[in-house]
Amino acid sequence: MATAMLIGILSTFGAGIAAQWVAWRFRLPAIVLLFTLGLILGPGLNVLHPSTSLGWIFRPVVSLLVAIIVFEGGLLLDFRQLREAGEGVTRLTMVTLPICWVLGWLAARYVGHMEWGVAALFGAIITVTGPTVVLPLLRHNKLQPRVAAYLRWEAIINDPIGAILAAVVLQVVGMHVPINTGIFLSTTLPDLLASTAESLAAGIIPAYLVRYLFTRDLMPESLKTPLLLSMALSIFSLCNVSMEGAGLIGATVFGMAVTNLHIPGLSELRRIKESLVVLMVSTLFILLTADLNRQVLEHLSFPIFFLTLVVMFVVRPLGVFISTLGTSLTWQERVFVGWIAPRGIIAAAVAGAAGYRLADAGYRSADLIMPAVFAVIAATMIVHGFSLRPLARRLHLTLSNEPTLAIVGSCPWSIALGECLHREGVPLLLIDNRSSALMPAARRSLPILRAELLSQYGQEALEERPADYLIATTADGIYNGMVCAHMAPHMGRQRVFQISPGVARLDFYHGLSRDARGKVLGEPAWNYTLFDTLFDKGWRFVASIADENAAQHFGSVPNRLDLLSIKRGVSISIRSAEDESPSMPSPGDLLVSMLPPPEAAHQPEGLTQLEGSAA
Repeated sequence: MATAMLIGILSTFGAGIAAQWVAWRFRLPAIVLLFTLGLILGPGLNVLHPSTSLGWIFRPVVSLLVAIIVFEGGLLLDFRQLREAGEGVTRLTMVTLPICWVLGWLAARYVGHMEWGVAALFGAIITVTGPTVVLPLLRHNKLQPRVAAYLRWEAIINDPIGAILAAVVLQVVGMHVPINTGIFLSTTLPDLLASTAESLAAGIIPAYLVRYLFTRDLMPESLKTPLLLSMALSIFSLCNVSMEGAGLIGATVFGMAVTNLHIPGLSELRRIKESLVVLMVSTLFILLTADLNRQVLEHLSFPIFFLTLVVMFVVRPLGVFISTLGTSLTWQERVFVGWIAPRGIIAAAVAGAAGYRLADAGYRSADLIMPAVFAVIAATMIVHGFSLRPLARRLHLTLSNEPTLAIVGSCPWSIALGECLHREGVPLLLIDNRSSALMPAARRSLPILRAELLSQYGQEALEERPADYLIATTADGIYNGMVCAHMAPHMGRQRVFQISPGVARLDFYHGLSRDARGKVLGEPAWNYTLFDTLFDKGWRFVASIADENAAQHFGSVPNRLDLLSIKRGVSISIRSAEDESPSMPSPGDLLVSMLPPPEAAHQPEGLTQLEGSAA
């Protein structure tokens, strides 16, 4: 027993994190690998038997993990985002969702041969397109901003709304009372409304308590995340006491309320919870998949197969087509959005918790819920994940697949760098929060974004116009460091750079902490003043194709600032003195350097002095 438990723990946690890393390394949907691992370890090899190994505690563990996941999903929904998302996104959430629910309900009843109650729950679950799947796909496939915004906001907004819908439906069908009876109208419906109202209150009132404690400095930083998680679990458990399934509503509403009260400091806490949720998603998905019954899967293969096809090719496209009639969406956007709808962990989590509840309520087809939902998840993740890029290209909805460089700070020399890259066809985005500073770049037809990257709006705007690398080039070294530190968790700490804040500030002990700034662009002496001075003296950015000699001596030629080496369609290497093992360019790479004017016969004194002090 102890050996089996140890194998189960190692299989679940170890394999889950390994799958997440492989997905990140090779740009694959992590949930596909987790699903495959669960099938292999569970129904495939019979190595993992969660419900047998854990016994009665398995279902409470699944429920608590689901509570934290839906709470974190609620944290993503800021009502300000819904107002700014536009009519198309509003239609996709407020109109498409109920249409797809009804169509999915009918499909489950007549194609999947489920009972009406089970079919209603299936229809509610499949309305959710999870951000845990959609957002990585958008990062790896650069779509036009508008269609990317549609998919992104639909996933974020539908996540908590779909969870609430599924929770309400679960409450109704769990009572097993026909809707057309007097008992339902006289007793069941009032109880349902009262339970829902209690869940809403249980989610909203504690959120105000959280704001009171956080804004008045009555809670230490070390206890803030434990407090939020414990409150979410307590709300989930207390709501379930009044009515099974109400906990999903309470936990989701609590997350939504906390976010919309705009409590300072939540961004840092949200990152901690995101890391925790990654572990929980990995664990939960493997456990739920491994617990699928092999006999059920074999017996229900054909109904599940045809139901999955109907959901993918009829329910979603028809729902999007009907709901977007009369909008400004082009036919290409409607086709694309109607097809791309991968389901994620919320659908799996709700299905896992709901399946046991319906089985307890006496539904004969309750064991259809999990395999049917998991089939939709697997099919949409694989088919939509691999068809997204070719379909978007076919419909002319993609941006360049070349790595994109974001330059933060618009000044004469950073605009000149952008022009140099733009001429060579390197995708870039020049970002500043001052419209006057961006006007010269706009006149040169450079891609620009007017936003403050330290704001939530700026971060969301950059997600819709994704960049792979970032260089902060403003005159304020502290601000550059703040931008790099803010964007590092999203882009990767090795991909955010800034011009040097000064040689003395690079000391790891007395200077600026490495966690509070980006990697230094080039040498420690290459600060803003140096670039500005050299540009005034006629130095300009030049791009050239590397031959063998140029590649070999890149970064070692005097009287030249070598900055970038670009492998077309692969990566951008930004030179930094802080690289432990600098990557050398290869022949054929594009090299970008800052060179003196032809008439300059010697190196400027300022450059010689600064490089000498750096050495």
